[in-house]
Amino acid sequence: MAKKKGKGNGADSGAGSIRTPIVCVLGHVDHGKTSLLDKIRGSSVVKSEAGAITQHIGATIVPLEAIQEMSGTKGVVNFDVPGLLFIDTPGHHAFTTLRTRGGALADMAILVVDLNEGFQPQTIEALHILRNCRTPFVVAATKMDRISGWRTTPNAPFKKCYAAQNERVISTLETRVYELVGRLSEEGFNCERYDRVTDFSKTIAIVPVSGITGEGIPDLLMVMVGLAQRYMTGNLKLTVDGPGVGTVLEVKEERGLGTTLDVILYDGTLNVGDEIMVGSNQGVVCTKVRSLLKPRPMQEILTEDRFERVKSASAACGIKVAAPNLDRVVAGSPIMVVSGGNRDEIEENIQKEMQTVAVKLSEEGIFIKADTIGALEALSKELEQHEIPIMRAEVGPITRHDIVEIATLKNPLMSVLLAFNTTRLPDANDVLMEKNMDNVMIFESDVIYHLIDDYLEWEEKTRREIEKESFEKLIMPAKITLLPDCVFHQSNPAVVGVRILGGKLQTGTNLIHPDGRKVGRVKQIKKGPDSVAEATEGLEVSISIEGPTVGRQVDVGDTLFVDVPEHHVKVLETEMFSHLGDSIKFVLDEFTQIERKDSPF
Repeated sequence: MAKKKGKGNGADSGAGSIRTPIVCVLGHVDHGKTSLLDKIRGSSVVKSEAGAITQHIGATIVPLEAIQEMSGTKGVVNFDVPGLLFIDTPGHHAFTTLRTRGGALADMAILVVDLNEGFQPQTIEALHILRNCRTPFVVAATKMDRISGWRTTPNAPFKKCYAAQNERVISTLETRVYELVGRLSEEGFNCERYDRVTDFSKTIAIVPVSGITGEGIPDLLMVMVGLAQRYMTGNLKLTVDGPGVGTVLEVKEERGLGTTLDVILYDGTLNVGDEIMVGSNQGVVCTKVRSLLKPRPMQEILTEDRFERVKSASAACGIKVAAPNLDRVVAGSPIMVVSGGNRDEIEENIQKEMQTVAVKLSEEGIFIKADTIGALEALSKELEQHEIPIMRAEVGPITRHDIVEIATLKNPLMSVLLAFNTTRLPDANDVLMEKNMDNVMIFESDVIYHLIDDYLEWEEKTRREIEKESFEKLIMPAKITLLPDCVFHQSNPAVVGVRILGGKLQTGTNLIHPDGRKVGRVKQIKKGPDSVAEATEGLEVSISIEGPTVGRQVDVGDTLFVDVPEHHVKVLETEMFSHLGDSIKFVLDEFTQIERKDSPF
């Protein structure tokens, strides 16, 4: 059953009228949600979306007259429902939070499933959302025109399309529909193809459709309107005196209007001159509605550029609100009309909503910014899955303050800002030009999974470079022996031939006897006539040693070790051990055993 709306809703036509039902469209990425709506409204929103994936909740009103015309029922069947308001929710799995908001907001839903691909991870997520919100839904089995051998009948009802197919195509279609029936049954839902359903209150309808050819869409719309008419009208009764309640979809600058809000009004009535409260990144804003602009029917509020000025708007609809002091309003926040003595209660409710942004913060981590609350939550959830900590999460543009604060972080892997679909203020660009800001990394994208992929690629590359640099600075363990007949100079410095028994000998390192007696410092290593910085196991090289005299402090046949400082040993044993070769590990073990005879080291 559908959720009950709050008291005091509004409608243009008087008490007892029926509010436009809100229909949420959910499903897996690229299963055809936006294409389906495009076909219904005759637009091309899908082409304008970054990465061809919807990044925000959009709203489209489809009047009853248009539905009846598309379904061929004009003058045949009478409905009280004035039309349908579709919310097109983001499809990528990172947007679970936004989909949850969409599901909670809707009276009904369409679950879009690619008939050829079947259930995917986000299909299951969407089902869970619908179950948790107790939202009635219909399954749109999309892309039936992609079945091999399909004979297209553009914009025709399903039965007419079905009748035009040969036996093999019909058999394939039946099999795939019943695969969906089986998967839905596993999730606890009783389903059937819509034309075989006898009781829509007990059985969920599956409607095969194509968002490209328009086939089956008349049936889908009729099923949705029929459900709203038969089972939901009792929950859609409104009165004209109810204060409006909605959700901010987007904050936009409009020429001649200043900052405006794209809003889904889901309860009550909003009028020009109404006092409203809305959430911002600096608390609750209280202002008065200066103008209301409504998109034309069949247009999507996020992309529509021609609006009709209206004095009043009633639920449910998408509406653009112009008012003073909206520049800091946060997309995703509630918007409520203030009426009577409920000012304190409304402010408290909005504050609670703004404080429940589900972002898990750590003492050390990266910075993230996004243009909406839902996008911020979605980005944080994706980072959490990759075990990437977040220190700061905010809605809004990139500022100078953000850059300066990030630059103070000592961990180069954390001096990072991920910005989703948000802008840089001019002062942020100015401060980035300063030399001491070279360590600040900013990743920007209008598609969340691109943002994550770019960051992860950089993080892995940077981590390898840091490890390589740290590795090169470490003094490595080495074990050598002085070769017979290879004393070229006895002292100042001593020059001798040695064999590397294990590990890696480097210039600038100190040598000790196995009993801990100091020998001297390796000044130079030569392999033949060439000077080299290091020599590895098995090589025979000549080395010059500052300090000892051959025959006194050191002699032919002696075994010597590199004296590795204690803090280098700790780094090698704890942070770099998995990167060490077996030869170095073996010598490190020998060296630490020697040192730990006299002290814990």
